[in-house]
Amino acid sequence: QVQLVESGGGLVQAGGSLRLSCAASGRTLDSYVLGWFRQAPGKEREFVAAIRWSGVIIAYVDSVKGRFTISRDNAKNTVTLQMNSLKPEDTAVYFCAGNSGANWDYWGQGTQVTVSS
Repeated sequence: QVQLVESGGGLVQAGGSLRLSCAASGRTLDSYVLGWFRQAPGKEREFVAAIRWSGVIIAYVDSVKGRFTISRDNAKNTVTLQMNSLKPEDTAVYFCAGNSGANWDYWGQGTQVTVSS
């Protein structure tokens, strides 16, 4: 079993930055794709970014390209989402997730990000 715990959310003004971290425990995730998703009130959960075990970034959703950066540290079993130039529309609960190959098998509990205008 894998446990994912996010941290780093909070309240920030538009244009500001936040850094989200996700710590994995229970087993090594070297072979997993790790990703970030978000869910705004009244909306479906949305893919944000994903990265392979090798550190190769798979994709970003168009709305965050050039502003967000995903990275991972396999030695520490963590994945990080650096968010710059935040906008009010980035407000959401952010989740990290692990994909073993076919499905997003593991999810964290989420961390709230609120961007004020």
